[in-house]
This record gives sequence, structure tokens and C-alpha cells, in this order.
Amino acid sequence: MKRIIALFFSVIIAQVSLAQPTAEVVLDDYIYSETIKTAFLYPAADQPEDPRRFLSPAILPLAAERPFVLEFDDLTADYRGFRAKIIHCNADWSRSVLNDIEYTFEYNDYPITKFSQSFSTKVPYYHYRFEVPRVKLSGNYVLVVYSERERKPVLSRRFMLYEPRVNITAQARFSQGIQEQFSHQQIDFSIDYKSYRLISPQTDLRVVIRKNFRWDNAKSGFKPTNVRPFDQVLEYQFFNLENTFRGGNEFRYFDSRTLAGRGFGIYEIERLTEFTRLILSPDQPRSNGAYMQMDDFNGLYIVDQRESGNGSVEADYTPVVFTLKIPEVPDATLYVNGAFNLWRLNDLNRMTYNSELQAYNAVILLKQGVVNYNYTVVENASRTPDESLVEGDYVSTENDYDILVYFRPPAARSDLLVGYRTVEWNRRR
Repeated sequence: MKRIIALFFSVIIAQVSLAQPTAEVVLDDYIYSETIKTAFLYPAADQPEDPRRFLSPAILPLAAERPFVLEFDDLTADYRGFRAKIIHCNADWSRSVLNDIEYTFEYNDYPITKFSQSFSTKVPYYHYRFEVPRVKLSGNYVLVVYSERERKPVLSRRFMLYEPRVNITAQARFSQGIQEQFSHQQIDFSIDYKSYRLISPQTDLRVVIRKNFRWDNAKSGFKPTNVRPFDQVLEYQFFNLENTFRGGNEFRYFDSRTLAGRGFGIYEIERLTEFTRLILSPDQPRSNGAYMQMDDFNGLYIVDQRESGNGSVEADYTPVVFTLKIPEVPDATLYVNGAFNLWRLNDLNRMTYNSELQAYNAVILLKQGVVNYNYTVVENASRTPDESLVEGDYVSTENDYDILVYFRPPAARSDLLVGYRTVEWNRRR
């Protein structure tokens, strides 16, 4: 009998080890393989091919009936089996100590079975779609996709689930700083915790504010400036610019939903045998001059193919040539930045300087759609990204902010997301 039990557990352990990716997992929005492109994670939409589905951030109430949906393409053009795993994280996105069974309803290893081949495209690919299973707890999660054969991760995407345990009141306004009043935006907010028991309200809650749903510009470490214990309200109205964000500028964009003619921002189309190359109109710096109002997606982008309306499998991949007319910036590196590269600054979107043209260039392979982007400068010494050097900062820039409130109950082993609120500034659409 003991030998049978031992054999049973050895089989279980072997199955679990086979289900784990062998490479180290990055707990962030990350692409591990250059053949994996256009990885979206969003709340499920009523119409599966509605391009606007890509504009919703990856956050839902815990009790929501609709799931998250993951979509991505594999440009190897050969079918490969993929599986997905959910990782629970703390408020700071470090891996929590919870076991899988404490936050999942099923065995935490899900096959991705929905896939389609691209149709009528010069660049062939397989398109994969996966509905993320429900979980038990609110908080931060990372969805990791890995190949069945190599057992290596190919992509990671963050998502969050919240419970409305506290009420957040917030407003966006001009910055109170004298020097920042024309370039920065300020978020004042308060938290009402009447319906949620807190032992030490001043320190129990961890608050995070993001601009345009980006984690690379998130701020945290906020402490209440005023506590009203009888009203059970925490006020966060700062005077040292802790809650102030650079206004930035409206994002540049181009429209490649059709390749039959030049869309907005496209200067030339080169139709080659193996692909269609798009050359964008040269860009100029916008940091010196007046603010110009224009509609954008706040750095996001949509995939679409105008002729068919089925961008998932009929939108083609095109090399896109970006040109920024600017003198060379000494001791710095420039990047074309945006959600199309998950806001990461790496070799895929790094620019090179052409001394003959007196301009920076980059060629990036992108799927057809409407793509938002801007130019980011990284000084080699500080390694601090700076979007204002080329784009400028304007207080009138339309931006979205969201506030996330985390709480770890006494004796609990993980952080819960107990409050969520979005704040719009100068919204015109």
C-alpha cells in the first residue's frame, strides 16, 4: 500500500514539474520571444471583433461575470501548443506566498485551444485567443503563457480584480505648484471606509495612482494628510506635489487600417513581395510651442482591418519607419514609446541617429490598426526616461488617471484590492 501511495505522489509531482515554465518569469507586462507579437489582455467585449475592446484596462470587479480575454500572435507561422498559468502577486507586484489552490478554482495549468491562421496576409501568423478563468481573491495577478514543447514562457500580462470595500472620491485639477501650474496635473482624493473595518486607518491602506493605466509612471507611498475618525474618512490633499503628474502631450498616431491607400500620418507605402512597408511623415519636436488639441487613445492602440473588419486574422504586419527630425542628443538614447511595445524601452523600439539626415530613425514591425506613440529620451548616465524633452508638458493635455487601494487584513497572507476609481482630466470624447 505504501508503495502505491508513493507512486501516486511521484506521478503528481512529475505532472506539476512538467507544467511549470523552466525559465524565470517576469512579473510584468513582458514578451520573451521576438516571434510573439500584439499581446492584448482586456475585459471581454460584447462584440469579439470590436476594435474598441483594446482600449479597456485589464481590471474588473471580482464579482464580474465577464472574463478577461488574452489575444496574441505567433509569427513562426507554425502551430505551437501554448498553456497558461496564473500567478498571484502582492501590492508591489512581488510574488505572494499563496498556493495555487488558495486563489484558483481549477488546476492552475490551462491549455490554449482557440487559434486561427492568418488569412490573405503577406506576413503569415497564428492568432491565439484565451479566456482567463475566474479566481477567488481580489488583488494583482500575472498571466503567464508558455510553450508546451520547450516549457519556456513566451509572454506575461498583468491584470487586477477589485472588491468595492471602500469608497473613493477624487478630482483632477491644475497643479498647486507655482512653477508647475501650466505643465502638471494634480489628483486630490479621499477614502471613505465606513463599510470596511480598519484597525489603523493611517497606515493600513496602500494607495497607487497611475496615469493612463501605465505602471511605468505609477506613484505610491501616499499617507493621508487628514484623518476624520468620526466620519471614517481619510483625506489626501498634498502640498508638496506628491500627487502631481506631468501633463505630457497628446500622443502622435498613424492609421494603417487599410493598405489600399495612405492613412493619416503615412507618407509613403512600399509594396514589396514579402511585406508592405510604411514610411511615416517625419516628426518634429513639440516641447517648444503652444499646446495643440487632438484626439488620441492616451498611448494605446487598436488592431483593425478596414476592408474585412476582422483584424484578428486579416490585419497584416508591416514594418513601420519612424523619423524624428531633431539634432543628436548627446549621451542619450531615444525610443519610440507606446503600448504597442508594452511601454518597454528595448532594442525593438530603439532609434538610431542618421547624421546625414540630421534625424533619428527606427523600423518597427506592427500589426495594422491605429497606433499611438511618442518619443522618449533616456540619458545614459541616469537611465531615467524623459518624454517631455521632445513632446513637452501641457496642463490641458487629456489624460486618464486611476486610483487603486490595497489592504492586507490582520493575519492575512496577501494584499487585497479593496477600492478602485478612475478620474478623467479634460476628456473630450
